Amino acid sequence: MAVTKPSSGPDPILLTLFANRFMSVAEAMGRSLQQTSISTNIKERLDFSCALFAPDGDLVANAPFIPIHLGSMSFAVKYQMKLHGKGLKDGDVLMTNSPHAGGSHLPDITIITPVFDKGTNEIIFFTASRGHHADIGGILPGSMPPTSVNIFEEGAEIVSLKIVDGGMFDKKGLYEYMVEKPAQHPGSSGCRNIKDVESDIKAQIAANHKGVQLITAIVDDYSLETVQEYMYHIRTNAENSVRSLLRDVVKQSGTNSLSAVDYLDDGTPIQLQVEINEEEGSAVLDFEGTGCEVRGNLNAPISVVHSAVIYCMRAMLNVDIPLNAGCLVPIEIKIPKKSLLSPSRTAAVCGGNVLTSQRIVDVVLKAFNACAASQGCTNNLTFGTGGKDKNGVAIAGWGYYETIAGGSGGGPGWHGTSGVHTHITNTRIGDVEILERRYPVLMHRFGLRPGSAGKGKWNGGDGVIREFEVMQGMQVSILSERRTRAPYGMAGGEPAMMGRNTWIKQRRAEDGDIPEETSEEDLKPRYINIGGKATVFMGKGDRLLVETPGGGGWGRPDGGQSETANEYKHPWEARGSFAERAAAQAGF
Repeated sequence: MAVTKPSSGPDPILLTLFANRFMSVAEAMGRSLQQTSISTNIKERLDFSCALFAPDGDLVANAPFIPIHLGSMSFAVKYQMKLHGKGLKDGDVLMTNSPHAGGSHLPDITIITPVFDKGTNEIIFFTASRGHHADIGGILPGSMPPTSVNIFEEGAEIVSLKIVDGGMFDKKGLYEYMVEKPAQHPGSSGCRNIKDVESDIKAQIAANHKGVQLITAIVDDYSLETVQEYMYHIRTNAENSVRSLLRDVVKQSGTNSLSAVDYLDDGTPIQLQVEINEEEGSAVLDFEGTGCEVRGNLNAPISVVHSAVIYCMRAMLNVDIPLNAGCLVPIEIKIPKKSLLSPSRTAAVCGGNVLTSQRIVDVVLKAFNACAASQGCTNNLTFGTGGKDKNGVAIAGWGYYETIAGGSGGGPGWHGTSGVHTHITNTRIGDVEILERRYPVLMHRFGLRPGSAGKGKWNGGDGVIREFEVMQGMQVSILSERRTRAPYGMAGGEPAMMGRNTWIKQRRAEDGDIPEETSEEDLKPRYINIGGKATVFMGKGDRLLVETPGGGGWGRPDGGQSETANEYKHPWEARGSFAERAAAQAGF
């Protein structure tokens, strides 16, 4: 159904009211999803997003969830509209996760529900939710394999599934897509915990239904014409705000041509040229010069690139408006074909959504001279058991996934923040108490990483240290960046420290690392730097130490000191279950 465009200007009070009413729909959807889900990833880590979309698929409003989800979900909604046309009916719910169909990476499953007008039976809105599911199959538990070289190794790919057809939940179809189909690929397994995935998908469906009820109530209160009129006004307001931003950039920088380049740890460049039309308040962002598709999994789908750009435009605005499709109206994004940012259909992409997207954000903000580099990484940690053994026999298991915080970059007038999920992630980290209660791990250390921030007039933020011990043998994987290239400072600020991943391995006779003639030194654990992207099988008692990057500094420090000290002052003290175990051992 076409959006009704207004013939007159908006009432400012109603404009604010509708902006908040639309956002409240997404917020209520999010609360419903959190309360009814069961997985650690969605319930505690809040790795999900909910949003409201116009009948043409454009983003209308969202709550402050995960930016990388929100910008790309519109692509998913529009793809399903094109695929199903007018074949949708009341009571249908769609499920998708394919990067080819507007997805980000496979663990992010999107549930889309059309909202129908009671009188005309035409679609007037869409509600949608996207959640990261801890395991959807693939070659490793957690479905974020650092070694994947094609999309089939990363788990179940679903272009489109009518998960609810006329009010009937398709449990058989879900099992087929999540368990049976992924297991058909060599070395890959189906979903290792289908019960949790099914439960969380039902929670997403329920959250969407909550959104349907709320937006229908708003239409009943104000009429469809008025609601869609102000939906258009809100988009126009965002568009005008971005146009004003672009004009201000030209005035402040003295040029309408901006550029920046940064590199992934493997040397692949991400290059950006920005040309601003000051008269129109528009810009062309051209990524020509970006490296070609990579064999690994740092390829980023086009929808992810748009998510990173729309996030940057909204972040640089100094006005309180909802993130919506209007932010991209003045922006033309050019992406070279066959590049890292426009990969082929079967390219591995699980790292592009969480790592390459961070680097795209850094490059855009660098071009606009907005702030120094943040940690540029999400430090993706997965561990678990199960899958196919060496004989190809499927073994039941489980998977866990989390992202680990770092430091944000300093900027003109502010210090970076320490120990925070930066830019496009915005999730929580797994709570230590919940992690230890639900999984066979023991946390040794979790705190800030002193001295990891870049110094400047405005300091960057510190990264964190997270060290845990496995209490049984399991596969542990880390997918990370900024291990060979430090987050840069700007305007004379210093770079931050790079990250590091260390396997603290207990010596075992079966591993051959205990010499026949041993000394006390020979029995001490080995410290092994496993690099930025690795998977290892850890035995009982082994530990993984993850030290995340800090954020770069901004401006030259006067006399070697920043305006306000931003140093780590409180020494770390053991507490929780690790301290309890150490105290119990000391009592013997």
